[in-house]
Amino acid sequence: MPRFFCPAPLHTGAVLELPAGAARHVQVLRLQPGDSITLFNHGPHWESGSADSSPGGEFDATVTQMGRSHVQVQVGAHRAVEREALREVHLAVVMPANERMDWLVEKATELGVASIQPLISERSVLRLAGERAEKKVAHWQSVAVSACEQCGGNRVPRIYPVAPLAQWLRGLAASNAQEIDAVRLLLSLREGSHPLRGWATANVTAPAVFLSGPEGGLSATEEEAAVASGFSAVSLGARVLRAETAALTALALLA
Repeated sequence: MPRFFCPAPLHTGAVLELPAGAARHVQVLRLQPGDSITLFNHGPHWESGSADSSPGGEFDATVTQMGRSHVQVQVGAHRAVEREALREVHLAVVMPANERMDWLVEKATELGVASIQPLISERSVLRLAGERAEKKVAHWQSVAVSACEQCGGNRVPRIYPVAPLAQWLRGLAASNAQEIDAVRLLLSLREGSHPLRGWATANVTAPAVFLSGPEGGLSATEEEAAVASGFSAVSLGARVLRAETAALTALALLA
């Protein structure tokens, strides 16, 4: 059954219009009144102050009207089903170039990442700022929504605004309050790094903030700054992986 993210309060019996993106997808699929779909609403576009109004899980829904640019549905039964990872992993990653960041966001969402913080470091190839950065973040958020719809997840990860690594480290606790109690892990080839696999096995559900650098890694100065901010160095083994591969490998081990 087709699944759609609907950033609005959902409750059985409600009649509502789907957001533009979901409505276009329904039309592309050539669905008709009477057809069934699935809706979920836990994500960054709608944050409720009341836990009762956001029960999580997903809802059955039925298409009731099809217009040229709008789709109306009636919300049906709620299903308290979740397919999320055992632990919350917040990925802070220095953005890879070209289309690799799109691919990373998509696959990280499929692996159950809780949030993604795009970063700029000394060795960054991709450098974004201003309106260009805002458009990219909006695009990546859409990629995450689509990936969540496809993979069965009910919690769309938040994509944070692009930030310089040094600035992000300075304001880590203030800007990402939900991550204060998470273990901070730094992907590193430095001597003394501990195997990530061993840590993940010993700490099955502990939430984590995982920092991954660009191709060529973070500079020595940046790594020292991360360690000073409470990050512990971990490694994926002897092989040198591409930046996006390394981040996703770490997520797979932590999921």
